[in-house]
Amino acid sequence: MIEADKRYDNDNEARGVKNLVVKVNNLVKRYGDLIALDHFNLDVNEGEIFGLLGPNGSGKTTAINCILALLKYDKGTIEVFGQTMSPDAYSIKQEIGIIMQNVAVFNELTVQENINYFCGLYISDKKRRTALVEEAIEFVGLHDFRNFYPRKLSGGLLRRLNIACGIAHQPKLIILDEPTVAVDPQSRNNILEGIQKLNRRGATIIYTSHYMEEVEQICTRIAIMDRGKIIATGTKDELKSMINAGEKISAEIYALEAAHIDNLKQLPYISSLEYHDPILLIKSERAKNNLGVVLEYFRAENIPYGRIYCELPTLNDVFLEITGKQLRD
Repeated sequence: MIEADKRYDNDNEARGVKNLVVKVNNLVKRYGDLIALDHFNLDVNEGEIFGLLGPNGSGKTTAINCILALLKYDKGTIEVFGQTMSPDAYSIKQEIGIIMQNVAVFNELTVQENINYFCGLYISDKKRRTALVEEAIEFVGLHDFRNFYPRKLSGGLLRRLNIACGIAHQPKLIILDEPTVAVDPQSRNNILEGIQKLNRRGATIIYTSHYMEEVEQICTRIAIMDRGKIIATGTKDELKSMINAGEKISAEIYALEAAHIDNLKQLPYISSLEYHDPILLIKSERAKNNLGVVLEYFRAENIPYGRIYCELPTLNDVFLEITGKQLRD
């Protein structure tokens, strides 16, 4: 660990607080009349998988590029590992791994040569670099493809190569910007499992996506972005507790009478109801055991029903209620 990191750790330990790996304060980034980041604030603690969730165009990639000092910004401050981030802050940058949504590898180099090249940007010792490259190849499951050129790889394998190039030097902070775009479900699962393994090995992760199910699956804390701002932050359960939406209930009922439909609408905490024979769709407000109340009505009125499903609120419901629009636009 570099000396600045030791001071940073000791100061935080003395104050009894978690280490802040990334701190962004009142960041403003303009492109002419367009405000891409509007007083953007972000705190990422050591050891988190921190998700930035938002639709395309919400400012996620712009925020990441500013944090990495790849973009100039108009106002605000950025600290990484307790130090001010700048274009020439090389001691900070050597502890960061970056995997962007656009695959960035050399088509003229094999899988192993690509990983060795990118690892060599950080690790000069050849013996250590060789060991790290081998570990990265095994970690992403590319052992059988080490001598392949990128053009011979499938989209999922190419994404894995991209990740290996970004993490081979074993950085303390890893930033992944939409790493699963346009990959098949199996490759997506492999990538998500790999991210969780990196976190268990000690890396702090910043993960940007507009795929709500991915963020909900792997992230320990989540920030929802819209129009360049953070509009809500918390764990997935904390975010869901911010909204009024409750369970969504779907029941198979044939020839449900109009009187029963009217009575169901009057049950406590029912916000909306639709019936398209034979499917009854009920949306409820946040409350305990809404499904139980509906089932009790079915039993009391001797209403036979077939399959019944209950879905708890999702992050998409959170985003829809907070912003008034769907997550994926």
